[in-house]
This record gives sequence, structure tokens and C-alpha cells, in this order.
Amino acid sequence: MTEAELKKFPQHVFGHAFTTLKCESPTYLPWLEKRLKGSGVLILTRRIGDLWELHPSFDIVVNCSGLGSRQLAGDSKIFPVRGQVLRVQAPWVKHFIRDGSGLTYIYPGISNVILGGTRQKGDWNLSPDAEISRDIFSRCCALEPSLHGACDIREKVGLRPFRPGLRLQTELLAQDGRRLPVVHHYGHGSGGISVHWGTALEAASLVGECVRALRTPSSKSKL
Repeated sequence: MTEAELKKFPQHVFGHAFTTLKCESPTYLPWLEKRLKGSGVLILTRRIGDLWELHPSFDIVVNCSGLGSRQLAGDSKIFPVRGQVLRVQAPWVKHFIRDGSGLTYIYPGISNVILGGTRQKGDWNLSPDAEISRDIFSRCCALEPSLHGACDIREKVGLRPFRPGLRLQTELLAQDGRRLPVVHHYGHGSGGISVHWGTALEAASLVGECVRALRTPSSKSKL
């Protein structure tokens, strides 16, 4: 940032200014769903407690259950990182602002401005914490004082599905002579929107390998 740009942030000695894109999930996800339906995909809503409940109705399962994989895949490596944010009306805010640690941020969007945030490892609590909300608002106002005039402040809480490494692999489940190929695709943490298209292409490639394996007749032993 130039000296003139830094004058807006007297508590910082250097910074970076750049132009980027923001993907808003409330708009993006319905668009993806519309694309799927347009391609003939049937979307079913169903609660399951075991991946075997999907057999034999489905030949291949793609497991994108996030934190649910603790139960469905027996994966104890995945854990929640709780995030609490505020959604406020402040249409005059036009620029993204984020501090060095990335814990305090101001992200304007189409209909509101997101103020954050928190990274609370292992915390499953989905109820907003009033004290945390006050702290978030105070930190964001220190970066952008005009936010003191923000209105319609709403608290939001979400759980990021973190894992030491993204799980993107095929597993062949076997039980009582039955087999169920599963492509695991979860553990993106807070980077899902950033990397999802690439990992989805890789997951689709793994599914393709499963399809080819199912279509290839098993070799019969002569022994």
C-alpha cells in the first residue's frame, strides 16, 4: 500500500491493496443446484447414520458430509472450527479490509457486509455469543470507524470442517460379501470456496475410475 493508502490505518505500518473476486454462497450454491438439475440430476433429501444404508440403491457413494464423516467414515481427524460473524447493513462500505492475522475482516457483499470473526477449534456450539459479537464489532470498527453507523446487525455461527489434510480418496467398503466404492471428498476447512472446483474435478475423476471398475468383468480364477 502507498503511504496515502496507509493513512487510513494508522495502527499498521504496511499493507497490501489488490483487486479480487468474492463468491457469495447464498447465490452461488443455488446456481450450482440449478446446473445439476438441468443435467438431469435427481436431488433427494434423506438422513442416514451409516453409508451402508445407501447400498444397494446406489453403486457408488461420494462422501461430502464434512463433519458428519466423524460418524459416517469413522474419521476422528476431522473437527469443527467455530466461526461467528456479524451481518450488518452498511452500504457505504465498498472495500474488503482484513488485518494481518486474518481474524478481523470486513467483507462487503451484494446485500450486506460481513464482519468477523473467530476460529475456535473443537467448539461445536452453534449459539451466538453476545460477548464475542461485541468484540468482533469493536475490532472491525477500529479498522473502519464508519461501521459505528451500521444497522440491522445479525449474528451468524457456522462450523468449518477442518482436518490435518483434505481427504480426497477412494475407499472400497466390504461387508458380508457386499462391496461399496466410496469417494471421500471432505475436510476443506475454511478454504472450500477457494479450492472446491479443483478438488471436485479430482473427485469426479475418482468416480470415473470406480465406474470403469464396476463395468469391467471380474477375472475368474482357474484354481
